[in-house]
Amino acid sequence: MVPSTDPGGMEPPLPPGSEDMTPLAEPVTGARPDARARAFATWVEPEVEVLLRVAHTLTGSWSDADDVVQDTLVRAWRAADRFDGRHPRAWLLTILRRTHLNSLRRTRPDLVGDDRLAQQRPAFGAATGASPEQIVDEQGFDVDVAEALAGLSDPFRRAVLLVDVDHLTYAEAAAALDVPIGTVVSRVSRGRARLRAALAHRRPRGDV
Repeated sequence: MVPSTDPGGMEPPLPPGSEDMTPLAEPVTGARPDARARAFATWVEPEVEVLLRVAHTLTGSWSDADDVVQDTLVRAWRAADRFDGRHPRAWLLTILRRTHLNSLRRTRPDLVGDDRLAQQRPAFGAATGASPEQIVDEQGFDVDVAEALAGLSDPFRRAVLLVDVDHLTYAEAAAALDVPIGTVVSRVSRGRARLRAALAHRRPRGDV
């Protein structure tokens, strides 16, 4: 796990008002509305908070995350009555990832030559990776942790945040990033090791 030397933990706040976020203000009309509404309430609504956190990790912005999640919920609503109920979070994360990539294509098509390239670029065409100041402001970490996270390359930082902050399983993080599970495991392991090294000065003396 991320070093215990961080007294504040690694739990970022949700954007103001997101706890009251209504997935869809007006249900989309269509066939089998009762079945669709039941499926949506069962499989989708409990995951909205997770989707917001993951979208923020992918986009680096609560505003962009909110837009991506709203589009994700619309897509999930339209497909809810056809979903078989297996692994709902992984299903939603796949929709979220595709929605995020579509947003990238609309906003910065020059940065999205293919899906794999998009996974390696800063979200929504940002010119650089996250700065310590951005991480402190956006995610609420203290300065030492923010600097350590900012020192990670984007693939490692995203993997660590998805697993250790957003509390996804390796399989769920793999679905969000569209990479093999083994890649996520490797990135998280290496990212944690680099964080431990960066935060070594905060360990109590004599702690091994």
